Amino acid sequence: MSEPSGGPEPSLICVVDDDEDVRSSISSLLRSVGYRVKTFAGPQEFLASDAVDTASCLILDIRLGEADGLEFQEELVAADTPIPIILISGHGDIPMTVRAMKAGAVNFLPKPFAEAALLAGVREAVSRARQKRSEADRDHSLRMHYESLTSREREVMGLVTAGLMNKQIAWQLSLSEITVKIHRGNMMRKMQAKSLAELVRMADALGVRATSAARLDGRRREPPTSQR
Repeated sequence: MSEPSGGPEPSLICVVDDDEDVRSSISSLLRSVGYRVKTFAGPQEFLASDAVDTASCLILDIRLGEADGLEFQEELVAADTPIPIILISGHGDIPMTVRAMKAGAVNFLPKPFAEAALLAGVREAVSRARQKRSEADRDHSLRMHYESLTSREREVMGLVTAGLMNKQIAWQLSLSEITVKIHRGNMMRKMQAKSLAELVRMADALGVRATSAARLDGRRREPPTSQR
């Protein structure tokens, strides 16, 4: 099965294995179904390349001469490197498998493995990589929208998502209700929020809703009866 289309170019798969024949065999298989492939004899060679930031999957052997594939996997995880990893080994056992999966591996394949099993693992890894990149792009866009707000609009956003009505927000900020409505409209437009529920989800993702709610603990939430 060829790689599903949808991106500007085929996904990049990296292979780290000290056995040249294994590297060549896996590379040929992946290229035959449309992936781009880069191979490396060891972790340091991989880290020195620009593929670390662009690869959608790393196929990593466990025994790499003096290097340990499991330790390298854990180092990548500790460094918050978002590349999905498939571990392969001709000497794998249950403890190794458990350790690899606990560290977030997509799969652990004992050598020799079926081509179908490797391709299935790669497809899952590519899917995970796309999901992570999509989430990262969304988070960046959300942060940029929030940074476009004025300080007053941020205050209004915090109070709106804390559950206050316009009249209550006006009281809290010593503004007229009309002014609050203007700030609220500008804030909703800049955040590109189509509903209050969507705005609340944005505030939760940004971590600004809880902060705003906490600020209200020692303050009055309701204006005096004479001003309602």
